[in-house]
Amino acid sequence: MKELKLFYLPFCPYCNKAKDYLDELMKDERYSAISIRWIHEGKEKALADAHDYYLVPTFYDGDKKLHEGAVNKSQVRSILDSLIKA
Repeated sequence: MKELKLFYLPFCPYCNKAKDYLDELMKDERYSAISIRWIHEGKEKALADAHDYYLVPTFYDGDKKLHEGAVNKSQVRSILDSLIKA
């Protein structure tokens, strides 16, 4: 199973929008092999500091950064598609 790491903060409006898009898109069975690891950067500071990013939300496939910052639904879909094609 592929794991998508997602660094976020709960008060971030862009993170909340990304969550809404993910909630909707993950209903599609094409993405059933993807698990999402939600990483609260304030609570998992050591893990967050080990990754190179500045903005949230930030999406990673392993150690490969896929996207950083505000995201729209099409971009989230592309992120998920990149994981199932890899």
